[in-house]
Formats: sequence, structure tokens, C-alpha cells
Amino acid sequence: MPYYTSEVAKMVSLHPNTIRKYEEWALIPKPERAANGYRLFTDYHVELIQLARIAFQIEVLQSGLRREMAEMIKKLATYDFAGAKEGIQHYQALADLEVARAYEAIAIVEDLLSGDTAAQTLSLTRSQAAESLGVTVDALRNWELNGLLQIKRSVNGYRIYTSEDLRRLKVIRTLRSANYSLEAILRLLLTLEQQKNASIEKVLDTPHPDEDIIAVCDRLLTSLAKAKENAVVIEQRIASLENTYRKEQKSDR
Repeated sequence: MPYYTSEVAKMVSLHPNTIRKYEEWALIPKPERAANGYRLFTDYHVELIQLARIAFQIEVLQSGLRREMAEMIKKLATYDFAGAKEGIQHYQALADLEVARAYEAIAIVEDLLSGDTAAQTLSLTRSQAAESLGVTVDALRNWELNGLLQIKRSVNGYRIYTSEDLRRLKVIRTLRSANYSLEAILRLLLTLEQQKNASIEKVLDTPHPDEDIIAVCDRLLTSLAKAKENAVVIEQRIASLENTYRKEQKSDR
């Protein structure tokens, strides 16, 4: 039974313009047209739109995960079930890698924070600190502007980075390299100033209730876990779609 754009929009709870965007982005097969020019959608279109909504529910960007998911949906739009299955398996492997990196960063931070810097005496300029950390001066400037650290100044007004500043910067660098957000890192640093033994994993993954906007990377561990759960559901749906619509394709020939 064919459906008009407005009917599909109601079925999947999306605006009709969004349905047209799905077509424009090649996330669904190009629908046939009725004699009056209206688009005619099938059950396969509806199922694919619903699957795409699951796919993009958690938009994790690192490692090209979002791009991988989009390409997988496009495979289904051309009835390339084998390619779609390969794509979702590759997505799951990348997601596993991101989870490993996220937890590895936590372990490194725990080691950094447990170290003793009392015996070290450093006094570095911003460029020297950047070189020591293997980051850019712009990165240090950005972290400071976002409130992640406050650097003291010398008598002549230049910023001076101490050993404690370097340790804090190593924490920031490690977490940023694992794609934790600046908001999550700031939350952790502020919490640790008050609670030295706070759970790093829990703080990084638990936004404050008063945070107005919570992005995916503000709850990176939860987001990655949900993305993996969704990928399992999608893999099962792909198998179901293949079983149903491959048979239909054969019967249409």
C-alpha cells in the first residue's frame, strides 16, 4: 500500500520536510510518483526512516562514527544488505575502540593525579608549556578561555606555567584526546578541587542538573554505550529487512 508524504510523516512523527530531506540525502530509496506528481512511499521507506532515527539518536562524531552510520543507511536505501551489515559491524568495532580510549584516558588521569609533583619546580612560558605537552599555543589559550585553568603571571606580565599547571594540563590533554567535552573536563576539575577522592568516571559522565545544554560528549561513556546498544538493534533490523524485502524484490522480478 503506497503512502503520501504527509501520511509517512504522521506515521514516523516527523515533519514532511524532513521526509523530503531523507530522500535528498539518499537515506531512503527515491519514491515513485503518482499521476498527480505526489510522492508514493512504501512500507520499506517507513521502516528505513524509523531505523535511521535509531541510527542518528546518538550522534557520536569521533572516528567518523556518524559518517559510518549514514553510509550504512544509504546502503539499505539501495537494498545493499550485505554492505549494510558490513557497515554496522565496522561501526561497532569503531565504537568499541572509542570506549577503550575513553576508559584508558580515565586510567591515565588517575595515575597523573596520584603522582607527586612537590619535588618538581618548573617555570615555563606558554610556548614552552605547549612544546612540553605536544599541543599548540592556541589549545592552551582555548583551555584557559574556557575556564579549565588559571595561570599566574610574572612581574613583567607573562604567564608562568608551574609543575602543578603542567599536571593539570596533562589531565586536560588526555581527556580531550579521548573526546571528552570541555564541559565534562571542567566539571571534573572543579569537583576534584572540592573532593580529592571523587570518582573520575562518574563525574565525567554526570552533568550537573543546572547545565542548560548537554551534548553527547558531556556524557561520553553513556553516549557510547547507548550508541553500541542502538547498533545491536540496527543489526537485528537489517537482518529482518533483508529477510522481508529481498523476498519481495525477487517476487517483483
